[in-house]
Amino acid sequence: MIFRQLFDKTSSTYTYLMASRAGGEALLIDPVFENTSRYLKLLEELDLKLVKVVDTHIHADHVSAMGALRDATRCVTVMGEQSPAEVVSMRVADNDKLTIEGLSLTALHTPGHTSESYSFLMDDRVFTGDTLLIRGTGRTDFQNGDPYDQYHSLFERLLKLPAQTMVYPGHDYKGDTVSTVGEEKAFNPRLQVKSADEYAEIMNNLNLANPAMMDVAVPENIKQGLMLSAQHRVPAVEVETLLAEWPGVDGHLVDIREEGERQRHGAIPGSIHAPYGRFDQYCCASGPLAGLARSSRILLYCAVGERSTLAVEIAGELGLKNVAHLPGGFTAWAQAGGAVEQVG
Repeated sequence: MIFRQLFDKTSSTYTYLMASRAGGEALLIDPVFENTSRYLKLLEELDLKLVKVVDTHIHADHVSAMGALRDATRCVTVMGEQSPAEVVSMRVADNDKLTIEGLSLTALHTPGHTSESYSFLMDDRVFTGDTLLIRGTGRTDFQNGDPYDQYHSLFERLLKLPAQTMVYPGHDYKGDTVSTVGEEKAFNPRLQVKSADEYAEIMNNLNLANPAMMDVAVPENIKQGLMLSAQHRVPAVEVETLLAEWPGVDGHLVDIREEGERQRHGAIPGSIHAPYGRFDQYCCASGPLAGLARSSRILLYCAVGERSTLAVEIAGELGLKNVAHLPGGFTAWAQAGGAVEQVG
């Protein structure tokens, strides 16, 4: 496995890059905007294709590189389903699997630092964002933070992992790079408490100043998504138009979400499944969508319209004509009362 722990000096943020092999798919966790070119150069040097970028929560101390990396690589942007980010390609729920080629992470909803904070467990290690730090824990006094929620996230989720599980935090201010669950249980001063009330008493009396970047970073990170207006830069068919045609749709509906999303939320009846991660293969000269596009319209949809916007661009670059997408995606379709069928 390829694994890199990258450090941003200004915000003391750790960013994690991982892939199962050279030349394969890669995933980044908690990238910092100012380091975007550094990440892209490293991906090129290691011959990796960035397919997913994850933010563990809405950051207050730095602007995320999630949007910039999406624009540069057409990767999938990922956050927890509770995130207030206006548009994210893929939202995960507690215990969902987040996969790339050869690697799988389990999403753990660990609120407390913020209400939408997630940790990600992979085999022998856990990426804890700002929930569990090395010999510390994330503050709980803004962005819907709650010390009682964090106590439960720590003591009922993270600290129940095997003692040898390596802890990779979202920040460190002392130069430490990694710990273990066992070390933190034994030596983290904030975890030496006997109750949630005792923990809350500690957290409620830290009296910390707000992060210097907070007023800039939070609104910027909420707006990282590809906005609805941008989704009209490519050919589009509005939900209202599709509903008016339904069920006599002119052309083929193509669902580019991952199988786990389809199983959890359902799909538009009659959809062909062509996952975004392999979309270029479906569009190549011998691919099934290339043949369909020669004779009829193809209408792509994803969760919220971000991936489908990028997929229409990919299809065009590969020579496919008559391809459009559904702005707002499956979410907009379901909210408008469109038909939904269960999958799997």
